[in-house]
Amino acid sequence: MKKRVLIKVGGRAFEKENVFAGLAKTILENIENLALIIVHGGGAQISAALTKAGRPTEFIDGIRKTQKEDIEIIERILSQEVNGHIVAQLNRYGVSCQSLSGKSTHLMIAEPWRPKGKDVGFVGKIVKVQPSAVESAFMERKIPVVSPISADLDGNTYNINADDAAAALAIGMCCTDLVYFTDVLGVKDNKGQVISHLTISEANHWIEQGVIFNGMVAKVNSITDAILKGVERIHVTAWQKETTLSDILSDESSLIKTTFTR
Repeated sequence: MKKRVLIKVGGRAFEKENVFAGLAKTILENIENLALIIVHGGGAQISAALTKAGRPTEFIDGIRKTQKEDIEIIERILSQEVNGHIVAQLNRYGVSCQSLSGKSTHLMIAEPWRPKGKDVGFVGKIVKVQPSAVESAFMERKIPVVSPISADLDGNTYNINADDAAAALAIGMCCTDLVYFTDVLGVKDNKGQVISHLTISEANHWIEQGVIFNGMVAKVNSITDAILKGVERIHVTAWQKETTLSDILSDESSLIKTTFTR
């Protein structure tokens, strides 16, 4: 059985074109033993589109409050523009992809999310994964590229945090590894140095001490959930060279990253 790995592409992590060339090369070299899933975000692009449309952007504890009027814009940006860009870049380098979202054949079922009882509008959390769309892509030897936009059983669309969507899908697909590609090299300690390895209890300690803070707290919370539900290893890093993904999966020691385990 192929090794199942999910990578989450967020922020400006993949702005440089050579990243896609390196990723495509890794995929093609490991096509016989690696089943790869890509989940992406698109926060900067969403903010720009909402601003252009004259829609206010409000964050509550780091979560983008999403009004019903915003959903159509957010879905277009994520499921068409960002998703399409990633697919086009990988196609350019010879990788066949399948564009998906959480709504594709009910891949990810959502329900409204009220963090700490606060109303954040049409923001959801994933409560169930039904992996047939991803399995179909695998059978056709395609790389599933997944937008986090999802819906509930009544068809209501929700904006889903891409980190949380990646964790939920990694759990549902029984992935051994989940890689968060971001614009930083990893989680830093109180001296500003990247911590190479963290257990869940160590990560919680750094959160309590205020060393892990802001957006990284939400990421670590999604990591904790995925580790406790069966994902063996989770990595946080930036794309550093052509072989970054293969180096992560082979534990190449020269790569700067943070790896979380139970």
